[in-house]
Amino acid sequence: QVQLVESGGGLVQAGGSLRLSCAASGRTSSRYTMGWFRQAPGKEREFVAAMTWNSGGTSYADSAKGRFTISGDDAKNTVYLQMNSLKPEDTAVYYCAANGKLYRSSSEGEYDYWGQGTQVTVSS
Repeated sequence: QVQLVESGGGLVQAGGSLRLSCAASGRTSSRYTMGWFRQAPGKEREFVAAMTWNSGGTSYADSAKGRFTISGDDAKNTVYLQMNSLKPEDTAVYYCAANGKLYRSSSEGEYDYWGQGTQVTVSS
């Protein structure tokens, strides 16, 4: 089993920054790949970014490229999502996810474990 706990959400003005954290615990082999997803009110959950611990490789949704950075601290078992130049359309609940695969996926169906989510609200 894997447990994921997100933190760092909040209210920020457009153009501001936030850093989300996802503290992971449990079986290491079940969380080789870590992802961030988000779900805005009335919309489906969508992929934001993913990384694999073994290679450090990363993937981003087009909406996140150039503004968001996913990174990990192996010693702390924590994955981060640094979000800069935030826009009102980034407002959503952000979820951390994990799976035991060695490739990054943008499909939520490929992830086995999910955190409870953290709210990000960007005001205009």
